[in-house]
Amino acid sequence: MTMNKWIEKYLQDYSSPEDPVLEDLYRQTHIKFVNPNMSTGHLQGKLLEFLSVMINPSNILEIGTFTGYSAICLAKGLKPGGRLYTIDINDEQREFSNSYFRKAGFEKTIIQFTGRAQDLVPGIDQMFDLVYIDGDKREYTEYYNIIIPKTNPGGFIIADNILWGEKVLEKNSKDPQTRGIIEFNEMIRQQKNIERVILPVRDGLMLIRKI
Repeated sequence: MTMNKWIEKYLQDYSSPEDPVLEDLYRQTHIKFVNPNMSTGHLQGKLLEFLSVMINPSNILEIGTFTGYSAICLAKGLKPGGRLYTIDINDEQREFSNSYFRKAGFEKTIIQFTGRAQDLVPGIDQMFDLVYIDGDKREYTEYYNIIIPKTNPGGFIIADNILWGEKVLEKNSKDPQTRGIIEFNEMIRQQKNIERVILPVRDGLMLIRKI
């Protein structure tokens, strides 16, 4: 969703300031990479940090690393000795994101994988207290089906881009990414073993709690 730029500035001004490492990461992402708007950014990043701190997970799974902004935010809420496992299909950003994990002090906390989440997640011998989905929108339903068995009861799943620029209202859309989000949202609505709520933050965040 498009937010009034003056309201967005007001929200930023009255929120805690951006971590300098994240500020630099965000700036360099916009200089060096295509589609830099995929980076989480200050307000959503701070929300992810708050949610992680409140949940205080032992293990986090992230699907969709990009340049690492959200991983750093989420890792800030981990219990001592906890780990965040992050997966991305594209290895072009791996060295860049890893350099910022080191700058943020999470080089031993964040574990990176390259490949398809559908292939990698079943082989990770962990149960998760928190999962963040921000990968290929066409595959959200597949992601959910592989992560829900590995999410602890009472654990949380956060799915990004759930409003998809308001395209979710286009019920007859033929766009594969839009169809992926619409089908995911409809599937989640039918689930009986979860609670859920959508927050209209940036492009929409769905919070899911496994009962």
